Amino acid sequence: PPVMLVELLFQAACVSLFLCSGQGRVYPARKKPASFAVERRRVGPHICFPGSGSGCCPGWMLSPGSGKCTLPLCSFGCGGGSCIAPNLCMCPDGEQGITCPEPPGTCGEYGCDLSCNHGGCQEVARVCPVGFSMAETANGIRCTDIDECQSAACEGTCVNTEGGFACECGAGRELSTDRRSCRDMDECQATPCQHRCENSVGSYRCSCRPGYHLHGNRHSCV
Repeated sequence: PPVMLVELLFQAACVSLFLCSGQGRVYPARKKPASFAVERRRVGPHICFPGSGSGCCPGWMLSPGSGKCTLPLCSFGCGGGSCIAPNLCMCPDGEQGITCPEPPGTCGEYGCDLSCNHGGCQEVARVCPVGFSMAETANGIRCTDIDECQSAACEGTCVNTEGGFACECGAGRELSTDRRSCRDMDECQATPCQHRCENSVGSYRCSCRPGYHLHGNRHSCV
Protein backbone atom coordinates (compact mmCIF):
# COMPACT_ATOMS: atom_id res chain seq x y z
CA PRO A 1 0.00 0.00 0.00
CA PRO A 2 2.73 2.54 0.69
CA VAL A 3 4.15 1.89 -2.77
CA MET A 4 0.76 2.57 -4.44
CA LEU A 5 0.38 5.84 -2.49
CA VAL A 6 3.75 7.08 -3.75
CA GLU A 7 2.79 6.26 -7.35
CA LEU A 8 -0.52 8.19 -7.04
CA LEU A 9 1.29 11.26 -5.66
CA PHE A 10 3.81 11.11 -8.52
CA GLN A 11 1.02 10.98 -11.15
CA ALA A 12 -0.78 13.98 -9.55
CA ALA A 13 2.45 15.98 -9.66
CA CYS A 14 2.91 15.24 -13.36
CA VAL A 15 -0.66 16.36 -14.18
CA SER A 16 -0.16 19.58 -12.20
CA LEU A 17 3.11 20.28 -14.00
CA PHE A 18 1.45 19.82 -17.39
CA LEU A 19 -1.42 22.21 -16.58
CA CYS A 20 0.99 24.91 -15.36
CA SER A 21 3.16 24.73 -18.49
CA GLY A 22 2.69 27.19 -21.38
CA GLN A 23 1.08 24.58 -23.60
CA GLY A 24 -1.50 23.65 -21.04
CA ARG A 25 -2.62 27.25 -20.07
CA VAL A 26 -6.40 27.90 -20.26
CA TYR A 27 -8.50 31.13 -20.08
CA PRO A 28 -11.83 30.33 -18.47
CA ALA A 29 -14.60 32.85 -19.27
CA ARG A 30 -12.16 35.36 -20.89
CA LYS A 31 -11.78 36.55 -24.50
CA LYS A 32 -8.47 36.02 -26.18
CA PRO A 33 -6.32 39.18 -26.61
CA ALA A 34 -6.49 38.80 -30.39
CA SER A 35 -10.29 39.06 -30.48
CA PHE A 36 -10.24 42.14 -28.15
CA ALA A 37 -7.73 43.89 -30.45
CA VAL A 38 -10.02 43.27 -33.42
CA GLU A 39 -12.94 44.82 -31.47
CA ARG A 40 -10.83 47.90 -30.59
CA ARG A 41 -10.01 48.46 -34.26
CA ARG A 42 -13.66 48.03 -35.22
CA VAL A 43 -15.15 50.53 -32.73
CA GLY A 44 -12.36 53.15 -32.70
CA PRO A 45 -8.87 53.85 -31.41
CA HIS A 46 -9.83 55.46 -28.06
CA ILE A 47 -12.27 52.94 -26.58
CA CYS A 48 -11.56 52.10 -22.94
CA PHE A 49 -14.71 50.39 -21.68
CA PRO A 50 -16.81 48.90 -24.51
CA GLY A 51 -20.44 48.48 -23.63
CA SER A 52 -20.56 50.95 -20.70
CA GLY A 53 -21.79 54.45 -21.66
CA SER A 54 -19.82 56.11 -24.44
CA GLY A 55 -16.82 53.96 -23.57
CA CYS A 56 -14.43 56.75 -24.64
CA CYS A 57 -11.08 57.10 -22.93
CA PRO A 58 -10.55 60.26 -20.82
CA GLY A 59 -9.98 63.26 -23.08
CA TRP A 60 -11.95 61.86 -26.01
CA MET A 61 -15.59 61.92 -27.11
CA LEU A 62 -17.78 60.33 -29.73
CA SER A 63 -17.71 61.73 -33.24
CA PRO A 64 -21.31 62.50 -34.32
CA GLY A 65 -20.69 61.19 -37.84
CA SER A 66 -19.00 57.88 -37.20
CA GLY A 67 -19.96 57.23 -33.59
CA LYS A 68 -16.34 56.47 -32.78
CA CYS A 69 -14.19 58.02 -30.05
CA THR A 70 -12.10 60.20 -32.33
CA LEU A 71 -12.87 63.78 -31.17
CA PRO A 72 -10.43 65.20 -28.57
CA LEU A 73 -11.71 67.24 -25.62
CA CYS A 74 -10.23 70.59 -24.50
CA SER A 75 -11.63 71.38 -21.05
CA PHE A 76 -10.92 75.13 -21.19
CA GLY A 77 -11.98 75.73 -24.81
CA CYS A 78 -9.79 76.85 -27.69
CA GLY A 79 -11.34 80.24 -28.49
CA GLY A 80 -10.60 80.92 -32.15
CA GLY A 81 -8.37 77.83 -32.40
CA SER A 82 -9.08 74.11 -32.70
CA CYS A 83 -8.70 71.17 -30.32
CA ILE A 84 -6.13 68.78 -31.79
CA ALA A 85 -5.54 66.50 -28.76
CA PRO A 86 -6.84 66.22 -25.19
CA ASN A 87 -6.32 69.70 -23.63
CA LEU A 88 -4.10 70.80 -26.52
CA CYS A 89 -5.22 73.65 -28.78
CA MET A 90 -3.83 74.83 -32.09
CA CYS A 91 -4.24 78.62 -32.02
CA PRO A 92 -4.63 81.00 -35.01
CA ASP A 93 -1.16 82.44 -34.37
CA GLY A 94 0.39 78.98 -34.74
CA GLU A 95 1.05 78.54 -31.01
CA GLN A 96 -0.16 75.50 -29.07
CA GLY A 97 -1.45 75.44 -25.51
CA ILE A 98 -4.24 74.31 -23.20
CA THR A 99 -6.33 77.26 -24.44
CA CYS A 100 -6.14 80.15 -26.91
CA PRO A 101 -6.51 83.84 -25.97
CA GLU A 102 -9.24 85.86 -27.59
CA PRO A 103 -8.24 88.14 -30.49
CA PRO A 104 -6.72 91.44 -29.25
CA GLY A 105 -9.05 94.36 -28.76
CA THR A 106 -12.09 92.53 -27.38
CA CYS A 107 -11.69 94.31 -24.03
CA GLY A 108 -11.50 97.78 -25.60
CA GLU A 109 -8.80 100.25 -26.51
CA TYR A 110 -6.70 99.49 -23.41
CA GLY A 111 -6.48 95.74 -24.18
CA CYS A 112 -6.90 92.74 -21.90
CA ASP A 113 -5.22 90.96 -19.04
CA LEU A 114 -5.40 87.19 -18.68
CA SER A 115 -6.64 86.21 -15.22
CA CYS A 116 -5.91 82.56 -14.37
CA ASN A 117 -6.92 80.53 -11.32
CA HIS A 118 -6.70 76.77 -10.78
CA GLY A 119 -6.01 76.13 -14.47
CA GLY A 120 -8.97 78.13 -15.81
CA CYS A 121 -8.32 81.42 -17.58
CA GLN A 122 -10.53 84.33 -18.62
CA GLU A 123 -9.83 87.73 -20.13
CA VAL A 124 -10.60 90.81 -18.09
CA ALA A 125 -10.43 94.49 -19.03
CA ARG A 126 -7.49 96.43 -17.69
CA VAL A 127 -8.14 99.02 -14.99
CA CYS A 128 -8.78 102.46 -16.46
CA PRO A 129 -6.16 105.16 -15.83
CA VAL A 130 -6.79 107.95 -13.33
CA GLY A 131 -9.22 110.48 -14.82
CA PHE A 132 -11.08 107.85 -16.87
CA SER A 133 -14.20 105.82 -16.17
CA MET A 134 -15.02 102.35 -17.50
CA ALA A 135 -18.01 102.12 -19.83
CA GLU A 136 -19.53 99.21 -21.77
CA THR A 137 -20.11 99.99 -25.45
CA ALA A 138 -21.16 98.00 -28.50
CA ASN A 139 -17.46 97.39 -29.18
CA GLY A 140 -16.67 96.13 -25.69
CA ILE A 141 -15.34 97.74 -22.53
CA ARG A 142 -13.79 101.18 -23.06
CA CYS A 143 -12.27 103.84 -20.84
CA THR A 144 -13.84 107.26 -21.32
CA ASP A 145 -12.48 110.59 -20.10
CA ILE A 146 -14.11 112.12 -17.02
CA ASP A 147 -15.10 115.80 -17.32
CA GLU A 148 -13.66 117.08 -14.05
CA CYS A 149 -14.94 120.58 -14.80
CA GLN A 150 -18.38 119.41 -13.71
CA SER A 151 -17.12 119.36 -10.12
CA ALA A 152 -13.76 121.18 -10.16
CA ALA A 153 -13.54 124.40 -8.11
CA CYS A 154 -11.65 126.81 -10.37
CA GLU A 155 -11.76 130.51 -9.49
CA GLY A 156 -11.25 131.40 -13.13
CA THR A 157 -12.04 129.21 -16.16
CA CYS A 158 -11.90 125.39 -16.05
CA VAL A 159 -10.51 123.59 -19.11
CA ASN A 160 -11.10 119.83 -19.31
CA THR A 161 -8.11 117.78 -20.50
CA GLU A 162 -7.68 114.07 -21.27
CA GLY A 163 -7.41 112.44 -17.89
CA GLY A 164 -7.53 115.71 -15.92
CA PHE A 165 -8.34 119.44 -15.96
CA ALA A 166 -6.64 122.84 -15.76
CA CYS A 167 -7.71 126.18 -14.28
CA GLU A 168 -7.01 129.38 -16.21
CA CYS A 169 -7.22 133.01 -15.11
CA GLY A 170 -8.17 136.06 -17.13
CA ALA A 171 -5.89 138.85 -18.40
CA GLY A 172 -3.73 140.44 -15.70
CA ARG A 173 -4.18 137.51 -13.33
CA GLU A 174 -2.22 134.33 -12.76
CA LEU A 175 -2.73 130.98 -11.00
CA SER A 176 -1.82 130.72 -7.34
CA THR A 177 0.32 127.88 -6.01
CA ASP A 178 -2.81 125.76 -5.39
CA ARG A 179 -3.40 125.77 -9.20
CA ARG A 180 -7.08 126.61 -8.63
CA SER A 181 -7.34 130.18 -7.34
CA CYS A 182 -6.21 133.34 -9.17
CA ARG A 183 -4.10 136.25 -7.98
CA ASP A 184 -3.17 139.59 -9.48
CA MET A 185 -0.20 139.50 -11.80
CA ASP A 186 2.45 142.16 -11.08
CA GLU A 187 3.11 143.39 -14.62
CA CYS A 188 5.75 145.81 -13.34
CA GLN A 189 8.13 142.87 -12.80
CA ALA A 190 8.54 142.73 -16.57
CA THR A 191 9.66 146.46 -16.51
CA PRO A 192 7.29 147.66 -19.23
CA CYS A 193 7.85 151.35 -18.27
CA GLN A 194 10.95 153.44 -19.03
CA HIS A 195 10.97 155.22 -15.62
CA ARG A 196 8.34 154.27 -13.07
CA CYS A 197 5.71 151.51 -12.95
CA GLU A 198 2.69 151.32 -10.64
CA ASN A 199 0.92 148.00 -10.47
CA SER A 200 -2.88 147.79 -10.19
CA VAL A 201 -5.40 144.95 -10.12
CA GLY A 202 -5.37 143.46 -13.61
CA SER A 203 -3.28 146.30 -15.05
CA TYR A 204 -0.41 148.83 -14.45
CA ARG A 205 0.44 152.53 -15.08
CA CYS A 206 3.70 154.19 -16.16
CA SER A 207 4.96 157.57 -14.94
CA CYS A 208 8.09 159.70 -15.39
CA ARG A 209 10.62 161.37 -13.10
CA PRO A 210 10.46 165.19 -12.62
CA GLY A 211 11.50 167.09 -15.75
CA TYR A 212 9.99 164.42 -18.07
CA HIS A 213 6.56 163.80 -19.43
CA LEU A 214 4.94 160.54 -20.60
CA HIS A 215 5.10 159.84 -24.31
CA GLY A 216 1.99 159.13 -26.28
CA ASN A 217 2.76 155.41 -26.21
CA ARG A 218 2.12 155.53 -22.44
CA HIS A 219 5.41 153.78 -21.70
CA SER A 220 8.28 156.03 -22.71
CA CYS A 221 9.38 159.32 -21.08
CA VAL A 222 10.36 162.49 -23.00
